[in-house]
Amino acid sequence: MLKVGITGGIGSGKTTVCKIFETLGIPVYYADDRAKWLMTHDPELVEAISNTFGQAAYSPEGQLNRAYLAKVVFGDAEKLAQLNALVHPAVFRDGSQWHQSQTGAPYTLREAALLFESGSYRAIDKMIVVTAPQEIRIKRVMERDQVTADAVLARIEKQWPEEEKVKRADYVILNDGERLLVPQVLEIHRSLISL
Repeated sequence: MLKVGITGGIGSGKTTVCKIFETLGIPVYYADDRAKWLMTHDPELVEAISNTFGQAAYSPEGQLNRAYLAKVVFGDAEKLAQLNALVHPAVFRDGSQWHQSQTGAPYTLREAALLFESGSYRAIDKMIVVTAPQEIRIKRVMERDQVTADAVLARIEKQWPEEEKVKRADYVILNDGERLLVPQVLEIHRSLISL
């Protein structure tokens, strides 16, 4: 079964596009959501995070102390790289097991903001990039997350430039609010099932 990655910059509309694929019966693995789950439920990962960032990374009840971890890693590129080096392999293993468990679909989708940045794209057969003009992306994220434009720009700067992602894509979906998404998804779906 084909493994298809779907990525795009923050606010590009990856989740919306994935929901359209799901209506076509395509299973979607949401890597970022799954990473959050694994950071609390995967004993190996929990132990590695505790050993690397200290016992304060988790509450006595075993819940991830997101505020503490964010404070530790987001001002420090080295610490963020350490966290990613723990989380990305766990998500990769979990995603591979999930893919193997899917039956009856012509392909699966793996949705992640950092598919290229993490190197996970190497295990993917085809890549879809969802793109939108930066001003639209900033507006979407400001409304969704109730944050400032500067906060959104800071997140954008941590991701690869969209042009770089588009260059490496097999398929590109433009989500600018003018071009309809469904016909773009259907065209890619038809292409993928014909492979």
